[in-house]
Amino acid sequence: MMPEPKDQRANRRRKGSAGRRPAGFNRDRYRRRSEVERTINRLNNSRAVATRYDKRAYVFHGTVTAAAMRLWLRG
Repeated sequence: MMPEPKDQRANRRRKGSAGRRPAGFNRDRYRRRSEVERTINRLNNSRAVATRYDKRAYVFHGTVTAAAMRLWLRG
């Protein structure tokens, strides 16, 4: 990623939330959040997880655990 010009950072800081990406962008936090979101999306690709409406939380937890183990074993 290319370094950002100082005037662009200043403009975004001046605009506040209307300036899109915040000036205090934290690359490590963004990378971790992206990883979590991608993992959840991969879990939702499993029909057993995406279409599951269990009454009991422990049953749903077991379904998610089984899907996560399957993803982990696939590598």
